[in-house]
Amino acid sequence: MEPIIVLENVSFSYKINENSSVSVLKNASFSIFPGEYVAIIGHNGSGKSTLSKHFNGLLTPGSGDVWVHGHNTKDESKRLDIRKAVGMVFQHPDNQIVATIVEEDVAFGLENIGVPRAEMKQRIDEALDVVKMTEFRKRPPHHLSGGQKQRVAIAGVLAMQPDCIVFDESTSMLDTFGRNEVLQVMRKMNGMGMTIITVTHRMSEAAEADRIIVVEDGKIVMDGPPQEIFKHKKVLMDLQLDIPTVSQIAEIVHNEYQIFSKELIKEDELIDEVKRVSRARSGEMG
Repeated sequence: MEPIIVLENVSFSYKINENSSVSVLKNASFSIFPGEYVAIIGHNGSGKSTLSKHFNGLLTPGSGDVWVHGHNTKDESKRLDIRKAVGMVFQHPDNQIVATIVEEDVAFGLENIGVPRAEMKQRIDEALDVVKMTEFRKRPPHHLSGGQKQRVAIAGVLAMQPDCIVFDESTSMLDTFGRNEVLQVMRKMNGMGMTIITVTHRMSEAAEADRIIVVEDGKIVMDGPPQEIFKHKKVLMDLQLDIPTVSQIAEIVHNEYQIFSKELIKEDELIDEVKRVSRARSGEMG
């Protein structure tokens, strides 16, 4: 299977002034494959958001290369193709919403690339259905909640039919309900076969992914499935990161009852384990 995105020894620095710059990425290399659900984590200032902006050419490497479907992001003639393939959803939904009516906002990107009217309507209908915002299509976005606005922003990207969507701290400004709304949409899109990359500082969100990439000081320091990454509690703590609350609860219970698994990272796993242990203890008492 060919990767969608390939990073080869990517380094990047922000220029402070004519005489100085600060290095943010340092020789980052990895690939993202079709259908993956990848979380990128790291403490504030680790370089994770800068990394994400390289996936569709918003930033280009100072050295090294980023390839999207074989196109180098430094090639300006391929920039539109690259951004059609990799969409971005950012932290503040208000910064992505440009129209005064929901369905007009979803149509904005399609109009810019000249999608025919009949196809445009179909894409808008499908995108709004995926994010469960069809009933709000005639509403002004400023009347919506934060989670609903973010779902409109997602619909606008989804209507472009990208192969991959990057969520750059897209839930960080939302309350718990809004975060859950967006996470449900992300899981649904991944279940439909879309590649999802989420940049987050919330370990519970990272636990939902199939793969976690850990960034520290602009370097890729860990890369693997969540179950493996969260085993390294001390390493994560040294990187100013944590483990999911579910994992912390599971470890506390395991210390009291050895039968209880401590290798849990998701809420549904914790619920299933409670049921399993309850049945086992009931059987022993019976």
